[in-house]
Amino acid sequence: MQVSVESGEGLEKRLLVDLPADRVNAEMEKKLKNLARNVRLDGFRPGKVPMRTIKQRFGAQVRSETFGDLIQETLYEAASQQKLMPAGEPKIELREAVEEGGLGYTATFEIVPEVTLANLAEQSVTRPVAEVAEADIDAMIDKLRKQRTEWIDVERVAKDGDTVHLNFKGMIDGEIFEGGSAENVPLVLGSGSMVEGFESGLLGAKSGDERELEVTFPADYRAKNVAAKDATFEVKVLRVAEPQLPEVDEDFIKTFGVAEGTVEGLRAEIAKNMQHELKQKLKSITKERVMDALIAANPLDLPKAMIDAEAERMKQQMLQDMQQRGQRSSMDLPASVFAEQAQRRVHLGLLVAEIIKEQQFSAGDERLRETISEFAESYENPQEVVDYYMQDPNARRSIENVVLEDEVVDWVLGQVQVSDESKSFDDLMENTA
Repeated sequence: MQVSVESGEGLEKRLLVDLPADRVNAEMEKKLKNLARNVRLDGFRPGKVPMRTIKQRFGAQVRSETFGDLIQETLYEAASQQKLMPAGEPKIELREAVEEGGLGYTATFEIVPEVTLANLAEQSVTRPVAEVAEADIDAMIDKLRKQRTEWIDVERVAKDGDTVHLNFKGMIDGEIFEGGSAENVPLVLGSGSMVEGFESGLLGAKSGDERELEVTFPADYRAKNVAAKDATFEVKVLRVAEPQLPEVDEDFIKTFGVAEGTVEGLRAEIAKNMQHELKQKLKSITKERVMDALIAANPLDLPKAMIDAEAERMKQQMLQDMQQRGQRSSMDLPASVFAEQAQRRVHLGLLVAEIIKEQQFSAGDERLRETISEFAESYENPQEVVDYYMQDPNARRSIENVVLEDEVVDWVLGQVQVSDESKSFDDLMENTA
């Protein structure tokens, strides 16, 4: 087998492979003999068809099959011989062989780039730090109370924060427009859920009042048939209700699984959950910033084939997730929608793999169990979760990948310049990167 390489643009390589005639002929003869033993032709007993007839009838087909098998058999052997790693499925083109009767083909493909890690000493990472303060726990209790708000009908006039139940009819140029009428609709005043002027026009109204509201729809309003148009709404207030928050008493506290029903117990449970959530958020943001620094220090020419394949995987994963949630979509999103994110994943995948190889990182049982335990804290029976991930090979493998990435993050933090940035709990939880 003769092999040579030509370079194309970027990461493209053309692998020129030539197989000698004797190898092609030997493979063809083997296939023809196998065929002769089994083929059935009129006028011949099974296994007695002359080889000349076999070659006349099936020679072209067998030659094509032989070429296909030899290409499959020799392609990656040839690539390995030239120390090339294809990044995707090669494009194969037959060409005239060097030796008459032999097989010549060209395989065109992108290669996986060689990664030489840069020194990270000049890179900097800002690491967020935060704590769960007593005020954060107070705010969370208030949020929990608001989630259990009860609405009590009142006879007074409506004010911001009240819920008014309405019948309304909208008209443009004296004509009722589609989607502008409804009955017994609850509306929280001050929520901003209606067009500007609608909610403010109901302040001071009470049960039984009728009002006429003049409003103008924004030019970018989602319903194009009313965008930038003036409208009149005839509104009748059916009732007004004010919010009533539950007391933080024993009954309220026990609904959150705090058996003793004490405020101290509730605060301790909330603090525990918030600290767990905070730890995960700090870890996520730090990891994202570490990966940003890693990419900045190590630009790579990336194979389009790998990016396209990753984008397609992301698309299929999204569709699978939607199906598992019982959602169906007729939209056929092109994989290119995920191209930018796929490019980042491919880039990081190559860098992280190289660091793991160079540093000889491994996911030991102790670190693995520690990671699973952190993940399992939010479950009712954490030990069951730990046992499952430790015993199921596929589940364990997924956590091993997480552990290895965590080791890479820790290693990078040891190489770069790190500065801490104090954040409040609320600011941090609103941060997406």
